Amino acid sequence: MTAFAKRFTDIAVASILLVITSPALCVAALVVRIDSRGPAFYRGIRAGRGGGLFHIYKLRTMASGSEAAGPAITAGDDVRITRVGRVLRRIKLDELPQLVNVLKGEMSLVGPRPEHPDYVRLYDERQRKVLSVRPGITSAASVRFHDEEELLRGADVDTEYVGRILPAKLDIDLSYVDHPSLAADLRILLQTAWLVVARLKPRSRIAATPRT
Repeated sequence: MTAFAKRFTDIAVASILLVITSPALCVAALVVRIDSRGPAFYRGIRAGRGGGLFHIYKLRTMASGSEAAGPAITAGDDVRITRVGRVLRRIKLDELPQLVNVLKGEMSLVGPRPEHPDYVRLYDERQRKVLSVRPGITSAASVRFHDEEELLRGADVDTEYVGRILPAKLDIDLSYVDHPSLAADLRILLQTAWLVVARLKPRSRIAATPRT
């Protein structure tokens, strides 16, 4: 897929999804405001294409102002996550505002997930290749590690994430960067959609997700 075709697809699909999901996004934002003090939306700093920094948009899922009270990565038992935030994170509804990042050209629908600058500073020269493309709302690595928060539950989050999970995710992302294709993007989007639907079902066997 050419860069122009990918960008055109991003804009078209993101625009359609924003229109379709705007009612759910508005309701979710209202519930976030009712559930806990603070703004409905969260703007976090992430490293984008070329290593430049940008604000990523999400529905707020943690207590307002608590970001600095712990690691940049959250585990399933992180006390900073609000009641409504746990639900939003489980069904990935908190990620919807990133469609705005896609329209602004800061992100793509599919690409390596944008990391916090503190973690990007740890990349070696080979790993920094993931910064050569726009980060994505979803990726093969995020599908593979869809249960990341549970994997980190009860662990030293920074140690476990930096030592084991992040290198594995970067290896998957590097493979994607080296072999881009429309088929790969479609497969990742379908797998992500399957995960979201599975999470809406009670007692769903999410662990059965096809691995990439």
